[in-house]
Amino acid sequence: MRPTRSRTWFTRFAKSTARATGRPAAFSAAALVILLWIASGPVFGFSDTWQLIINTGTTIVTFLMVFLIQSTQNRDSEAMQVKLDELIRLQKGGHNALLDLEELEEEELDKIRAGYCKLAEDARNRVRRGLGDTGVPELKQEVAEVRREVKEEKRDLQEIKRRV
Repeated sequence: MRPTRSRTWFTRFAKSTARATGRPAAFSAAALVILLWIASGPVFGFSDTWQLIINTGTTIVTFLMVFLIQSTQNRDSEAMQVKLDELIRLQKGGHNALLDLEELEEEELDKIRAGYCKLAEDARNRVRRGLGDTGVPELKQEVAEVRREVKEEKRDLQEIKRRV
């Protein structure tokens, strides 16, 4: 399935520019421009105008690239947050209050983080005492429980077969 095409010209432009400038060929082209500029120094007598050309050119490119890169990063970050929210939502026992955390104020985030720091500290203390740190039954225990359930179901089926 192909991704949907962006609707706005700026989004399409930002994506394609970020993709293109992140390639080795773009770096090579930029390095070549610098080398040509350096090589032209003796021709122009290393004048102030010669220096101003490279300074102005790199400043303009840098200024514009900041906005394009920020746009791409914002979009990627938002997509990642939505994906993480979906994983939380789907996880049995997951805390839905953690959805959309990036919209909370810093004080609210600090309180939630403090709770998780306490959980981490308690888990480390449990590990130091030789106990589990997940708060979730270990896989071996889960497998043993499933096996017990299967045995019980087999006995129930055998009992039903005997009656029939």
